[in-house]
Amino acid sequence: MGQKLAALKERLGTISDINSSLAMISWDQETYMPPGAAKFRGYQLATLGRLSHELFTADETGTLLDAAAKEVKGLDYDSDDASLIRIVKRDYELARKLPSSLVAEFAQVTTAAKEAWKEAYHTSKFSTFQPHLEKVLALTIKKAEAYGYKDHIYDPLLDEYEPGMKTAHVSKIFSDLKPHLVSLVEQISERAPSDDSCIHLDFDEQAQLKFGNETIAEFGFDFKRGRQDLSHHPFCSGFTSDDVRLTTRVERDFLSPCLFGLFHECGHGLYEQGVRENLARTLLADGTSLGVHESQSRMWENIVGRSRGFWKFCYPKIQKAFPAQLKSLPMETFYRAINRVKPSLIRVEADEVTYNLHIMLRFELETQMVSGKIAVKDLPKLWNAKVEEYLGIKPSNDTEGVLQDIHWSMGGIGYFSTYALGNLMSAQLYERAQKDISGLGKQIESGKFDGLLSWLRKKIHVHGRKFTANELLERVTGEPLQSRSYLNYIKTKFSDIYGELD
Repeated sequence: MGQKLAALKERLGTISDINSSLAMISWDQETYMPPGAAKFRGYQLATLGRLSHELFTADETGTLLDAAAKEVKGLDYDSDDASLIRIVKRDYELARKLPSSLVAEFAQVTTAAKEAWKEAYHTSKFSTFQPHLEKVLALTIKKAEAYGYKDHIYDPLLDEYEPGMKTAHVSKIFSDLKPHLVSLVEQISERAPSDDSCIHLDFDEQAQLKFGNETIAEFGFDFKRGRQDLSHHPFCSGFTSDDVRLTTRVERDFLSPCLFGLFHECGHGLYEQGVRENLARTLLADGTSLGVHESQSRMWENIVGRSRGFWKFCYPKIQKAFPAQLKSLPMETFYRAINRVKPSLIRVEADEVTYNLHIMLRFELETQMVSGKIAVKDLPKLWNAKVEEYLGIKPSNDTEGVLQDIHWSMGGIGYFSTYALGNLMSAQLYERAQKDISGLGKQIESGKFDGLLSWLRKKIHVHGRKFTANELLERVTGEPLQSRSYLNYIKTKFSDIYGELD
């Protein structure tokens, strides 16, 4: 290894350590931090964020990058060191555009905003959160302007989460996808609905967590290198591949949030645990993009976790965990219940057919907010109108409407579209996995998940951030992102449940 490359890696290791510490205290804020600690936690987050940013954007980092680039010249594009220089150079050039004062202020403002969101969520008063969101939005616009853009102010915000993706491209994907989804929802609404009362019984909270944790351990989540806790909004934090934290939430009278929330976050966790150890402390030890990350969570939550094959294996286990509720219930009734298609208000509880419609309305509101076309104060009214337009239902309060997601309080404007992109990627990748892994369906029916996990580790996880989403998709599936696989998957699955769908 060249001297300059070694020095660069040491510097990046220090920055990575600071970022991991930032992630750790952010995780603590959502899990165990006492509410009264929010003020000083904001200072801590701001200080660490500023130090990381200043160290990364310093002239010395750029000098080392240029020198190290000469040392790795001639290496294969796929090599770890060539990829490190390529990815870090992109990050460096973007980060240099943000003043450290803006980074620190953003950390403080979002820390206060998260606490205000929690209060507003529990009291269903958007007015409590509104002034905080206005500050977050103002800083987000400053950030977008600092990054710069050619076509749309939303482009640099989207690029933070899905590098290389443009607002126009997402708009095109969504406009093409929407009529198919609306048609499917309309067709299914004309069929006899599935009875989902069996998942709305009284399920002990600890029993839910125990069953969920045992199941994700069977998927391959390593509890020696990870843990699971509760939070207001489920998430996954990976500080290193050997320290990955999952959270979920539990509702006593509804089985799905805890169970499928754990399956979902497990998918993220498996990705984080699968990044090669030699990428640690290099800034490559993370997922390619949030869309690719989401492809992993949606695959384990839905394509595997809501499949009939999986429940042929797992249903006796859940009957044993909840005998009073499920012992005499046929598996097919349970399967149809967890796959019921019905327009609903809460995104994280939405079925596979309507889920992307939830994302589309958020994407539209975000692009209009940052463009100055709508004001924060008008969000509840606009949100409700779009829910009624897209889903034919209307929220009765702000908690089940505009306040249901934590993302805006965290400054995650630009984030939401990656959920839908991840849905498309999950089907595209799984379709390829079925071709590459002989008898994959039979493996899942028998409770053997290592074949799929090993395939994902080799094709996706081990690379960390070395490749863009489209580079990965091209390498693995032979084509860029497309919606065909997703629509085929949805139509096939739900035609089996509800009858032939066009």
